[in-house]
Formats: sequence, structure tokens, C-alpha cells
Amino acid sequence: MAKIVNKYPVGIQTFEEIREKGYLYVDKTKYIVDFREKGMKYIFLSRPRRFGKSLFASTLQTYFEGRKELFEGLTIAEYEKEWVKHPVFHFDLSGAKHFDADGLNSYLNLQLLPYEKLYGKGEGEIYPNERLDGIVKRAYEQTGEKAVVIIDEYDAPLLDVVHEKENLQPLRRIMQNFYSPLKKLDPYLEFTFITGITKFSQLSIFSELNNLDNISLFDQYSAICGISKTELTTQMKPDIEAMGETLGITYEECLNELTQFYDGYHFSEKSEDIFNPFSLVKALNAGKIAPYWFGSGTPSFLL
Repeated sequence: MAKIVNKYPVGIQTFEEIREKGYLYVDKTKYIVDFREKGMKYIFLSRPRRFGKSLFASTLQTYFEGRKELFEGLTIAEYEKEWVKHPVFHFDLSGAKHFDADGLNSYLNLQLLPYEKLYGKGEGEIYPNERLDGIVKRAYEQTGEKAVVIIDEYDAPLLDVVHEKENLQPLRRIMQNFYSPLKKLDPYLEFTFITGITKFSQLSIFSELNNLDNISLFDQYSAICGISKTELTTQMKPDIEAMGETLGITYEECLNELTQFYDGYHFSEKSEDIFNPFSLVKALNAGKIAPYWFGSGTPSFLL
């Protein structure tokens, strides 16, 4: 039986649950401090699937909701003094796959409904872009605080049809329209964060949002998702030692095996060695090294 040092968040992508239930969390809040200190407001991040984008998006949501108690002991707790509660609109598009135009519109409707229950719906707001525009403005008017928009897996509705021009065009138009209010909503927005697998320019759906700061390939953000070699050999060293004991090998041998299987990601010219977090956590939890990432689903877009 595998010796376990920590509770590992296998399949858990919600910051709140990880912190409240005592799962292992590798602190990435220094990047939020960086955003705030630099006054960065519109950020785009591209990373492979199952690489921690959704967890970072959830961390941002929890921070902007002002939930100070969940950040005790983390880097941002030393920086943040005010903990202002902002209205946060978190749209997860990872479930919007294999849809036609009607299906995609229906999915966006379901994403918007909870926020309309909170902040109301304006008369004459029919299309998703009109409704998004309305809820952001009303949230600002009702709370007195600027809103935060987080869009996770922005490109999920389009990746399945990216090589099918006939099917791609109507879905692209829907998503272009949905995102179109974001630029003109600037006076009402505190922060906007968008993630996806592909670079946003490849799908041409942010043509109007030309103020996005694409941090995907910057050295200083190379370890914003995933586990860096430094994090693995410091914060997670006891976990590697325990896994080595389970496998009957030394710490150095275990680290080398994990490196052979799960290292190899470099997201900038001077990037740290980055380990795939999904595979690493699965391996630590099971006490077994195996190709978990590829086995979780064939990356057809990459192929």
C-alpha cells in the first residue's frame, strides 16, 4: 500500500474545497500579488489540458470574493490588507463540447441564469452578449464594487470543429458576440482572466478585445500552472521520499523516475522545468508511475 504524506486533490479543481478539506495545495498566490502590484487587468493564459488552469481560475475567484480565511499562510495573505468583495462572474466553458449553434446558445443561457437571479435581468436583454453586459452593470450598481469576469476554457466550444469551416463559423460568431461586451465594460470591471488551450488569436474570437495581456510565454509566469522542479524538491520533498519508500527506491531515484515521466514542459525561453500536475498528483496518490495524462483522454487537437 502506498505511503501517503498528504491528501492529494485528484480531480479536484476548486480552491475552496482543497483548502477547507486539507488537500495538498502548492501556493500560486504570488502570481495574484504580481497582477495586483502591476495593475494588470485583462489577462490571457494558455496551457495544455489538465494543467491546473481551472484551479488557478478558482483561486482568483475566491480571492476576489474576499474570502480571507481560505488564504491564511499563503503568500497573498502577507500582501492583501483590504480583502474587498467583488461580484465575480465565472464562466466555465469546458462542458460546451460537441454542440451545434442551438446547443451552444442553450449552454450560455445556463451559465448566465444564476447571475441574473442574483442581479436581475433587464427588459429587452435577449442575446447572451446583451445579458452579460446587463448583469455586469447591475452588479456594479447594486454592490458599488467593480466586477470580475473569469472565463475558463474559452476555446472548448470550438476545438472539436476547428478544422470544419462550415461548423466552425456559426459557433465562432456566437462566442465572438458573447465576449464582445468585455471591452466596453471596462469602467465596470476590476479584473478579467481568460484561459484556454489555444492562443486566442488562432480562433479569432477576441478581435474586439485587443487589450488582453497574453502571459502564456513569459518567463516570470512559466510556473503559474503545473509543478515546478523547485516546488517539487522543496514543498513536495516529503511526498517524493514517501513514494520512493513505497517503490523500494531512493529519493533521488524516485525523483529521476518522476522527471522522466512528467517533466519536459517549458513555456518560455528561460522557463523552469515544469511537471504535469494531473499526472504527478495521480502518481503520488496511487504510489505508481504511469502515463496518466495521455490515458485521461486522447488529445485529438494536438494529434
